[in-house]
Amino acid sequence: MGEAHKKGLDAELVWNDLENCCLNGISCSQCQGKECTIGYAKQCINDYRKEPKKEVPDGVSQIPTVDLKPFNEDELEIAIAHILKECKDCKEDHVENCIINVVRNCYEVGLFGDIHDYEGSALQYLMYLKEKFPEHSEQIAEIYMR
Repeated sequence: MGEAHKKGLDAELVWNDLENCCLNGISCSQCQGKECTIGYAKQCINDYRKEPKKEVPDGVSQIPTVDLKPFNEDELEIAIAHILKECKDCKEDHVENCIINVVRNCYEVGLFGDIHDYEGSALQYLMYLKEKFPEHSEQIAEIYMR
């Protein structure tokens, strides 16, 4: 059995964010489930609700990075800020397939078009976003700091 998160994960917050990011059929005719980045993240959160495990087996490698449909960008910024607050700032103990990392990677694909490195520090990640994605970083940082 996988290790549980030390402080837990607010699965309801993450689920609500995922629901808000989805455009519910506006950019697709029906839910594509795990073939969609948001659908895949929803599946991961549903699995976590059933059995809270720290890691998603092969989680990052299963993210559909070729999902090119649009999502609600404002909601993705909010969701990234929220998932950063859920992060345990594990630094050198960071695990790529951590449920939080997998969900954040899904948000990144939706907002930035690809997965980005994370080194176990929310503040370090915010500085990275400021350099690479200034058009999104200010909003994400502001929500994170609230």
